[in-house]
Amino acid sequence: MKNIRQSNINIHKDAWVEINLENLAHNIREIRKIIPKNKKFLGIVKADAYGHGAQMIAKTMLASGVDWFGVSSIDEGLDLREIKISAPILVVGAVPVWAVEAAAQNDISISIFNDEHLRACKDVYERTGLRPKVHVKLDTGMNRIGVRSESGVEFIEKVSMADYLRFEGIFTHLAAAEEKDSAVAQIKRWEDVISKINTDGLILHIQNTAATFAYDIPSNMVRVGISLYGLYPDLPYGVQNLPKLKQVMSLKGRITNIHSVYPNEGVSYAHTFVAYEPTRVATIPIGYADGVDRKLSNKIQGKVNDKYIRQIGNITMDQMMFDLGGNEAQIGDVITLLDEKDLSIDSWAEILGTINYELTCRLKVRLPRVYTR
Repeated sequence: MKNIRQSNINIHKDAWVEINLENLAHNIREIRKIIPKNKKFLGIVKADAYGHGAQMIAKTMLASGVDWFGVSSIDEGLDLREIKISAPILVVGAVPVWAVEAAAQNDISISIFNDEHLRACKDVYERTGLRPKVHVKLDTGMNRIGVRSESGVEFIEKVSMADYLRFEGIFTHLAAAEEKDSAVAQIKRWEDVISKINTDGLILHIQNTAATFAYDIPSNMVRVGISLYGLYPDLPYGVQNLPKLKQVMSLKGRITNIHSVYPNEGVSYAHTFVAYEPTRVATIPIGYADGVDRKLSNKIQGKVNDKYIRQIGNITMDQMMFDLGGNEAQIGDVITLLDEKDLSIDSWAEILGTINYELTCRLKVRLPRVYTR
């Protein structure tokens, strides 16, 4: 029998995101198999775990093989501390200097890459006696944040001599792990810096999800994000022995109305769908304000009673319609828009010309999340 837990947000809506915790655990176990035993596993739970609900899935992650958590802000780290997560947490993004004290007080590691960060760490230590935990962020070619690799050795040496902080690690981020030439150039810059410093006791991490699957790089921790949730990143051509993943997120809505339209009658705004024969139309309460892009209108399908049906007419703010065809669905039946089998988030991403990461994050806006196992 399926066990279900529901999050404490709006539950009076006939539409929801369903999160399969067993699939999450399966994915982590599968990824663990390809990670060398001497490497730690950092699970990225930014953006509320890519829309899956970080607080609700964190303990499943730890039980399944994740050692560290990666977040984008101190607030996201505090959300995990609120539910008594004691595992190490790293803010992989930039931290405001005024927030360094909050990180130190809550045992959250931060990324640093300039002298202003060092002064902030020193100030916190002098006022509180707390030594902030830090990872130096190297910019090896992403050109987002970080100390440039040619200045990396000098900055790292400065950090290693600072007695007012706890120097935990060094990391960088690959801008295009799927493009081998670009990745190799960044890896060489990384190796050049690492080879010139004393790395004893430091955590070294460069591999994001794609690089974890594609490259063997000198490091002792990997950072895995989207594939925790059953989705693959872009990868270099020819990568083999990929873990067998299962999509964690499904999207479902109950039929709230069924009516008939007749030949030459249009459906929804602007009548982008016009019936050419009598058509039985079902409506569900999911729209673009729930994170389903309006540009998917007339291009996706759903499933009800194990049969496929097509979405018709423009997706509106709160609702969308489907052509039931010969399906005998009734009001109250569930239409599935996304699932782990054959209604994939990747198919939506392909239609929209975007990445699966973006779409999972969008679906956290208004929809309640239901957790199953």
